[in-house]
Amino acid sequence: ASLKAPVKASKTGTVVYIGNDIKGFGNLVLVKHDGPWMTAYAHLDSFAVSRGQTLKAGEVLGYVGQSGGVKEPQLHFEVRKNSVPVNPRLFLGS
Repeated sequence: ASLKAPVKASKTGTVVYIGNDIKGFGNLVLVKHDGPWMTAYAHLDSFAVSRGQTLKAGEVLGYVGQSGGVKEPQLHFEVRKNSVPVNPRLFLGS
């Protein structure tokens, strides 16, 4: 991803974590969605949200970065169901 490209929420939810305390993920935002679902956005350059904020799908939550020890700008994106990672391609379409 391009450095400082906007990162948008994949679905409506609430920001439950913002920070860089989880080793290897750099600047990280976790968004809780309905039911057992959560998404993670890691290696951000900067944040555009705060903890407890409600986001709508498509709202900018941060910007692509190179945090967490990665060698180039990138976004690590995860979908989790009950804290278990799920392949995001199942939800992103073709």
